[in-house]
Amino acid sequence: MPLSVLLRIIALFCFFGLAACATTDKAKSSSPETMVKQADDLFAKGNYDDAIAQWKKVKDSYRSPELTAMAELKIADAYFAKESYIESAAAYEDFRKLHPQSDKAPYALYRMALSHYNQIEKIDTDQTPVKNAAAALETFLKYYPQSEYAKDATFKLAMCRVKMAQYELYVGRFYYRTDKYVSAIGRLEGIIKNYPGYPVIDETLYYLGASYLQTGELAKGRDALNRLIKEFPASKYAEKARKLLASS
Repeated sequence: MPLSVLLRIIALFCFFGLAACATTDKAKSSSPETMVKQADDLFAKGNYDDAIAQWKKVKDSYRSPELTAMAELKIADAYFAKESYIESAAAYEDFRKLHPQSDKAPYALYRMALSHYNQIEKIDTDQTPVKNAAAALETFLKYYPQSEYAKDATFKLAMCRVKMAQYELYVGRFYYRTDKYVSAIGRLEGIIKNYPGYPVIDETLYYLGASYLQTGELAKGRDALNRLIKEFPASKYAEKARKLLASS
């Protein structure tokens, strides 16, 4: 065989060998294991947007139910880590709807509740996050009372209820100060009924009693003020109640 022909054959073998190696390397670089590791590394470095993009690639590239579920939950975690709580709440809720039987469903519900809880702001702002957090925490404790997250969920639910009671009192005080006494009574009675034992009850009783006196319902007003004095004798509102009773 002529030398020139032999050299051409050797060159062809080398070309196809290199092409095969390149294909193998490319397959390795786009394997599920490699893509998952890349996403985890990006998350660990705090590159949350890039991690989310990588997890979306994992989700779109493979038709594995396990990988899809993992990617969806990891995307929610990345939104939560970057404090994009609206997005994380929606992502955790989607995960729960799509994978209700997953062993990660309790975790997703708990983190959804935290996503709402972390959006809570001042008492004079929109209270939707408080209500959403309370509802999610109540659901969590109903279905997963033995969870490792139950203790924290119980504490945060109590904090939500305190904030809800404080908001109702905030509105009740506003109605009282603007002479809308009937509306004030409705709000304040709601606090007594729905949030017994919470730390705003003494102030609630004071404004409730004062509102009743302003509407002419003297017996109800005195009952509320006397209850305040009896149950909260050390409260600053007890002394105010005594003065109000003395002048009524």
